[in-house]
Amino acid sequence: MYDDHYGLTGRPFQLTPDPKFWFDTATHRKAMAYLGYGLSQGEGFVVITGDPGVGKTTLMGHLLGEIDRERLNVIKIVSSQLRPEDLLRLVCAGLEINAAGMTKADMLAAIERGLHGVARSGRRTLLVVDEAQALPIESLEELRMLSNFQAGGYPLLQIFLLGQPEFRVTLAEPRLEQLRQRVIAMHHLEPMEADEVEPYLIHRLSCVGWRGKPRFTNDAVAAMYRWSNGSPRLLNQLASRVLLFGAVEQIETFGEREVTTVIADLQGDTVTGGYMPRETEPLELNEIAPMPMGTPAPPPPVDALPLRPAVAAPPPAPAPAGNDPMVERIAQLEAQVKDQDEALRRVLSLLVDWVESNDTGRRPDLSGLRGNAA
Repeated sequence: MYDDHYGLTGRPFQLTPDPKFWFDTATHRKAMAYLGYGLSQGEGFVVITGDPGVGKTTLMGHLLGEIDRERLNVIKIVSSQLRPEDLLRLVCAGLEINAAGMTKADMLAAIERGLHGVARSGRRTLLVVDEAQALPIESLEELRMLSNFQAGGYPLLQIFLLGQPEFRVTLAEPRLEQLRQRVIAMHHLEPMEADEVEPYLIHRLSCVGWRGKPRFTNDAVAAMYRWSNGSPRLLNQLASRVLLFGAVEQIETFGEREVTTVIADLQGDTVTGGYMPRETEPLELNEIAPMPMGTPAPPPPVDALPLRPAVAAPPPAPAPAGNDPMVERIAQLEAQVKDQDEALRRVLSLLVDWVESNDTGRRPDLSGLRGNAA
């Protein structure tokens, strides 16, 4: 919708990573230097980490668009809790090996033959694993073993690992000491700086035929940076909604007020009931920490059960003179309610004792209460 309104030839702020929109921030420039150095070495591991949305996939797409595919055979894998055997099957597929029915030993032998075949064609093989933080340690060790394949003293496989920040914690595991020794370059992608936001917006708009409309004032750009903290994905999300808002409201120049309005809408989309905790309102630990799976919740004490508070029955009013049937009936109902209230409390006490005893194979004995609860 906003493409036509602003005369653009495409969507400048789409969320899907697209190397066509590559923007050379300081942190991405440094990452490209590390990747280029790694490729020149032709061995070992290169590790790139960064928060979600900071541009790891776009970075790798830009790199692969720059390399000579006639000299490098690239296998790309997006990790999703891949066990070692599943990982090997994907590597086989990247080498055009049919691994159906193969054992792990068969797959390893086939991969080595496949790497030799690529080397004989004059190319090296690069394995790129995205979302590496999801790989189990056993699968990372399998990658290390694959990096051992050589021909004439030259490695047959080089591996790039892209992951979120917690992947660095995984690499610090003692069991991965040998893999760490083979990491020849490592870089952590940072969000863009405040002074890079405006050039970033202009660059992406220019990629789709921007001719000066829409425009963003300085305070609008500052508001966008504060909300996104320099994350390219969040900037894209916000800028896309700002342009949509502008197309609906016929706006060509955006200031802080318009951006703040869109930010409020975005926050309303993601917070139930329209409430968002302020930064000055830290949540208590017991409000956000879930109970570990498989751990039964301890039964609450009787006083904490979600029952309406008991109200002490008022003392019975003195019966008026005479035998009024209505008064007698009310007295009977009050006595019955009192008996049922006592029976209910005893039932709850027995149930709590039964749960706390963890004797779930024995039902609580409620036989003595049936008459009262009837």
